[in-house]
Amino acid sequence: METLHNLAFGFEHALTLHNLMYCAIGCVVGTVVGLLPGLGPLATISLLLPLTYSIDTTSALIMLAGIYYGAQYGDSVSAITMKIPHASSIVACIDGYSMTLKGKTGLALFTAGISSFIGGTVAIVVLAWLAPVLGEVALLFGPADYCALMLFGFVCVSFVTTGSLLNGFAMCMVGVLLGMIGTDVNSGVQRYTMDLPSLADGVSLVSIALGMFG
Repeated sequence: METLHNLAFGFEHALTLHNLMYCAIGCVVGTVVGLLPGLGPLATISLLLPLTYSIDTTSALIMLAGIYYGAQYGDSVSAITMKIPHASSIVACIDGYSMTLKGKTGLALFTAGISSFIGGTVAIVVLAWLAPVLGEVALLFGPADYCALMLFGFVCVSFVTTGSLLNGFAMCMVGVLLGMIGTDVNSGVQRYTMDLPSLADGVSLVSIALGMFG
């Protein structure tokens, strides 16, 4: 009941005309900027953050959320129409661009927008409902639990891949090795970067996707 009360309280403040206007502005601006290749949602928010300094805190957060989700949809538009995906729109690029080549661009964009809205709405409600419980469970995890969870993920990925089970497990290990490139979050030591500044933050998922599917 407390979660429902908090959701109702949040909707009461968010669904005012003033805040809906800022949400619409954020969605439009985020979508336009998200169309630009190379700019993701986080980069868009970072660039437009100074615009929120002079408005109310609640309205600023709603506007930033609109910018984020608008940029996410803008990423899908560039991926579907120009085959230039960001990290969150790689799957949309695979199926959406093939639909564009068949002359079904409008259907692909409509499907991406509706699925993004439904998925985002359901995910936010479920997260608000389960976040306190999941937070308590996560604090109980130790090193052995994290290791078991990682092994479970490897097994799941190996089984869902088509073809040989050994090939699926080998691709998991390749992913682990690629993920080790970059700066260690605990010690700050660079691993396997070969003194290249571009690898200090690790290998970009977008670069890998473009190299494999581009």
